[in-house]
Amino acid sequence: MDEIETKLMEELILKGAIEFAGIDDETGEMLYNFSNKIKDIMPELYEIHLSTINKDIMYFWEKGFVDIDLFLDNPSITLTEKAFNNKEIASLDIDKQRSLKEIKRIVTA
Repeated sequence: MDEIETKLMEELILKGAIEFAGIDDETGEMLYNFSNKIKDIMPELYEIHLSTINKDIMYFWEKGFVDIDLFLDNPSITLTEKAFNNKEIASLDIDKQRSLKEIKRIVTA
């Protein structure tokens, strides 16, 4: 992370738009989540984040890692057996592996 990104991150943490979420088991890096305040503080970042999440969920649905029940008032996402298959996960590029790990963390929370 460069100096500008670091300062922006610090500012968002102080404003409550980003919250500490834990530590990555593999890398030891600190993990953060957006709070609901991000919508008001940086709506454009919130929209980019939502778009990225939606693309990732559609990707994992198309590849069989998640199921989506679109017929509910509030569509639900469930993980398939493939989402826990280490061989299948290893076949994904590292960014998709990280995205799947985050989706799994959110869905099982």
